[in-house]
Amino acid sequence: MATATGPALTAALKPQLATLVADLRDRTLGDPEGDAAWRTGHQAAVAAQRTAGSFEDWSTDQLTQAAVGWLLGSVFVRFCEDNLLLGGQGRSRTAGVWITSNDRERRQAALDAERAFYLAHSDYSYREWLEVAFAALADNPATAALVGEHSASRIAAPSSEAVGRLLEFWRQTDDDGNLRWDFADPQLSTRFLGDVYQDLSDYAKERYALLQTPDFVEEFILDQTLEPALADRPLEGFRMIDPTCGSGHFLLGSFQRLLARWQAAAPGLSSWQHVQLALDGVHGVDLNPFAVAIARFRLTVAALKAAGEVSLVDAPEFQIHVAVGDSLLHGESQYVLSHDDRSMDLDVEASGFAYRTEDLALLRSILMPGRYDAVVGNPPYIVARDKALNARYRELYKTCKGTYALTVPFMERFFQLAKPGDTAGWVGQITSNSFMKREFGAPLIEKFLANRDLRLIVDTSGAHIPGHNTPTVILIGRNDRQRSTMVRAVLGIRGELGRPAVAAEGKVWSSIAQHVGAKDFEDEWLSVTDVARQSLAHHPWSLSGGASPRLARALSSATSNLSSLIEVIGRTTHTGLDDAFYVPLSVPLTYGFEEDVVPVVLGENVRNFVVSPALVTLFPYRSDGTPARPSLRAMQSFWRTRAMLERRVDYDQTLAQRGLRWFDHSMFFAQRYITPLSLAFPFVATHNHFVLDRGGKAFNRTAPVIKLPAGATEDDHLRLLGVLNSSTACFWLRAVCFQKDGSGEPWERRHEFDASKVSDLPLPRLASCTKAHILDTLAQQWSALSPASTIERSGTDRVALKQAEEDADRTRRQMIAHQEELDWEVYQLYALLDEDLTYPHDIPQVALGERAFEIALARKVAAGTESTEWFARHGSTPITEIPKHWPADYRALVQRRLDLIESDRFVNLLERPEYKRRWQGEPWSKRLTAALRDHLLIRLESRSLWFDEGGRPRPRSVNELADVIETHPEFDGLRDALDQWAGQVGAPVVATLQKLLDTEHVPYLAALRYKADGLRKRAEWERTWAAQREEDAGVRDPKADPIPVPPKYTGADFLKTSYWSHRGKLDVPKERFISYPGGNRATDGTLLLGWAGWNHAQQALALGVLYSERSTESFDPSVLTPLLAGIEEQLPWVRQWHSGPDPDLGVDLAGYLDGQVDAWSAELGIARSDLPNWRPVAAARGRRPRVTART
Repeated sequence: MATATGPALTAALKPQLATLVADLRDRTLGDPEGDAAWRTGHQAAVAAQRTAGSFEDWSTDQLTQAAVGWLLGSVFVRFCEDNLLLGGQGRSRTAGVWITSNDRERRQAALDAERAFYLAHSDYSYREWLEVAFAALADNPATAALVGEHSASRIAAPSSEAVGRLLEFWRQTDDDGNLRWDFADPQLSTRFLGDVYQDLSDYAKERYALLQTPDFVEEFILDQTLEPALADRPLEGFRMIDPTCGSGHFLLGSFQRLLARWQAAAPGLSSWQHVQLALDGVHGVDLNPFAVAIARFRLTVAALKAAGEVSLVDAPEFQIHVAVGDSLLHGESQYVLSHDDRSMDLDVEASGFAYRTEDLALLRSILMPGRYDAVVGNPPYIVARDKALNARYRELYKTCKGTYALTVPFMERFFQLAKPGDTAGWVGQITSNSFMKREFGAPLIEKFLANRDLRLIVDTSGAHIPGHNTPTVILIGRNDRQRSTMVRAVLGIRGELGRPAVAAEGKVWSSIAQHVGAKDFEDEWLSVTDVARQSLAHHPWSLSGGASPRLARALSSATSNLSSLIEVIGRTTHTGLDDAFYVPLSVPLTYGFEEDVVPVVLGENVRNFVVSPALVTLFPYRSDGTPARPSLRAMQSFWRTRAMLERRVDYDQTLAQRGLRWFDHSMFFAQRYITPLSLAFPFVATHNHFVLDRGGKAFNRTAPVIKLPAGATEDDHLRLLGVLNSSTACFWLRAVCFQKDGSGEPWERRHEFDASKVSDLPLPRLASCTKAHILDTLAQQWSALSPASTIERSGTDRVALKQAEEDADRTRRQMIAHQEELDWEVYQLYALLDEDLTYPHDIPQVALGERAFEIALARKVAAGTESTEWFARHGSTPITEIPKHWPADYRALVQRRLDLIESDRFVNLLERPEYKRRWQGEPWSKRLTAALRDHLLIRLESRSLWFDEGGRPRPRSVNELADVIETHPEFDGLRDALDQWAGQVGAPVVATLQKLLDTEHVPYLAALRYKADGLRKRAEWERTWAAQREEDAGVRDPKADPIPVPPKYTGADFLKTSYWSHRGKLDVPKERFISYPGGNRATDGTLLLGWAGWNHAQQALALGVLYSERSTESFDPSVLTPLLAGIEEQLPWVRQWHSGPDPDLGVDLAGYLDGQVDAWSAELGIARSDLPNWRPVAAARGRRPRVTART
């Protein structure tokens, strides 16, 4: 017997949910009439601005909600059965049970009742029986709303077969005959439902940003809001609301507190009256229907328990004020109430449309602005991905700016719902702190919060809060004008070290909870102080405590800032749909559009003074930035995603509206691109990485560039480069820029180095560019010594590679040493030191672990006063003594630096891992393996391997490839490269090639690439392509009949992770090879491949060759049918791009292949229209087949 705990139950229910979703999809969308009805519903939602998502995404959401509705309904029934809440008390032991019970007599009673039901209703089955159980909930006043007209189970009904499997799940027993899932609990705890809410559906978890609020956070916020609100106003009529209530943690906590108040204030009332009065003070709304269902059920059970009852049978109807809906859309806004302007009524757009789960009248009642004494919650931190909702929120909430997070409109909404004026309602929330430093937060801080009565700000980014990997802040205030010139602030100094066993007992959280009321308190974790209200009226906010604010002020006294010396900071291009433009470096060579691309730099490619692009972008421009016409092969790649490319919007206009071509980059800054010199940096990183780039590359948002005024020299750039790469600059940037991560050690936490903050960097008097020039030169040398560069220069010669490894290691140690000198020089430039602590002679090499701050850190670790993963993570050895092999004067200098780290508070702060360069990178061995792999794959794409002497495409098995490698002079030396890559002298060629190529291919046929969900998305894409072809043929007007935008794929849509990695969200082919599962000769079981560089006609011809070969060996329809389906799948593309006589073969390949498919279909006895419906037979589980030796 297993008690139904949250994580275990959730894991077991996930497969049941997947079964129900699939079943519901088949029942609702499996026939044309049902599909058409649902598409009409989707169009209505689009028209009402409730979604801009594709039909596939919208229907998946609705079907998931319906499936969860049925699943949760069964959970509620099971909880009631095992706890005798709907019968089974006293003499009626067998009453109130439908599915099963932990009591064997009651379990049998359920089975007997079900059999009797089927005898009485011969046309009914499992679904109707479960509906009988739901009816019992509906007939009970206390539980009726759980399965009422707005229940998600009303969206769609599953088949009886699917419900039968669900009943079987609940009736599982262990070897002793005990139920596997037992819900009996004398305390009637429903906490496990919180885990079900958060983790049951991965789709819903991502879509709705499902995240439970830990009890200790909920209690803290209620202590700071509900309690002071209750203290300054009457209990009668008191109301609280959580507009993002989720599974109801804040609602339950508030209910218990209000119940205790009513019991004390009105002891003469009955327990039921106390319960209802407390419930009347609790209100909640959530967008997610199953979150609301759980919250209602939890409140129902809590109410029953509070009343001292053990059964719901005789319980009165509880009035529970919790509803499904969008708190940002429904109800009236404060603007409407104060200005009587109905154009800003939140319900205007929703009034003509409602989802089945929404009760608009109830929502309008609950979401009345200015109604609540306390408003609390944990709003979602994500960006509104749905474009329609994003735009609607932007219209309704004036602080929404740029790429805003939902933190912003919910901040407004929370205050809107609170009472205004003298009895102003209290507002409390834990939310993402992204608004504090990201640009979109400026209006919220300067125009909204500046006019609200803030009472408390708590930096919780350093606390361990389970599930909250995003840095957070707790804000407490009142919906009133400013009442005080000071605001209590809890400022972070140091984050939690590791993960505490009990989150509520973590060092940081414990300090917050214990000292929030203690003014001028400071420990190693935080400081508590009252800050001037005026200082919070300006963006950005910085909530750092300790010495950090004083050091920041000292740096800010510098004479100038970066903005005074530069022209602009930003990207050089913005495609608007990177997945359609960006491809790995190998792809243009494979697919034949190498003249149509330039390297594109992402933030992750900018590290340690080096830019190392791993991608290229399709680039429809010339080197001077003027528009160019892409090649045919490039246009073929673009065309696949044309519907999406045409819909791109920037500056509130499509490309066509801005006079651009549909395949242009959405924003291309030609002048930035053609000016060669740039200082590039990653937008997101743990530390500062600025690199001097000399042109020929595109930089996107994740790797912006600093452009100096025209005429700036390389030395001008280098002078800035030195300061920008210093530990001092790192401190200042981390202090003012948004921290993305809330867990791990401080040096692990990534920040967003946005342009406005970078441009505000205070600058000292700039020194010479000598140190930066040395680092830049060494970085170029180090890059030229990489395995890939060495192989390109010297082949795979082992001696050359070994020498390059030694030279690269020596160069990196020199860079580490010179970076140290740069850091200490910059301290003096900022007047933080009054002496020169740089080394004037030839600097000795410095290894990781040998820098002064690392020695100081190692000493603390040895003394037991510090714990860190710094050394282990960076592959260095901690040392506590200055290396003896250094010159004496250099050792003396390092000792002086160590002394200052100990004695000077500013230097102590700057010489910490979070501000010092990590020099992190892949080890040589890993980079060599990757370079050898790339070299081998390039050689294996040689044209001679994939075309016969007549120029016809030729598939090859791994066995055949091995034969050529071992015997053909063209591939001399490749065998040794294979050995090096395999790490084995004399590595078996076939097995090594099989391992090399195992993840470098994608099957030729959609049914062999995608799972069922992926095939549904593929069908939507084919609809779109057919519509585009109609437009190209002039038979469709896209203005009158817009082309549908297909859904994006996810990794879960593909049968293998490697297929997903090559195709991505838009299914853009990027693989090197095509695979033909099942297409081999009977005597060759090795991987059968084709070249992905073949055009569509060549791919179809290769399938024809395979069909002919296999049909002559053995006429097996199970082998031949998928090959024929593959040709059929290629034919629309052959007709589109290769119509007319082929210049090499002299025939119309589209017509020829059409005829062949007709003939071969007839030969197989298969209707041609059935070919797209072919699906592989599910493989039996067992060992992977061995590689067959060559014959």
